[in-house]
Amino acid sequence: MSTEPPEASHRHIQSKGAYLARLRRIEGQARGLQRMVDEEKYCIDILTQISAMTKALQAVALGLLEEHISHCVVNAAAAGDRVEADVKIAEASNAIARLVRS
Repeated sequence: MSTEPPEASHRHIQSKGAYLARLRRIEGQARGLQRMVDEEKYCIDILTQISAMTKALQAVALGLLEEHISHCVVNAAAAGDRVEADVKIAEASNAIARLVRS
């Protein structure tokens, strides 16, 4: 098993710029939602925006999950480190379970 801290192996996000741009847009959506509530906009319009924001967050999560599998899991398996590969697969499985529950 790797002796480097888990956070040290996470510096591989291929689409970092795209994720940051998407998260900034989501941040703007959150501010827009706050304004809508403050201005007492129509509830259905607010719910529609919440749905759009939720889908945007899910897209980021799925992209990061795909990167975890294609980088962390594949690299651990390719290195022949069965224990580390099992850890990475368990992390992915747990993340999927959290996404499904949310």
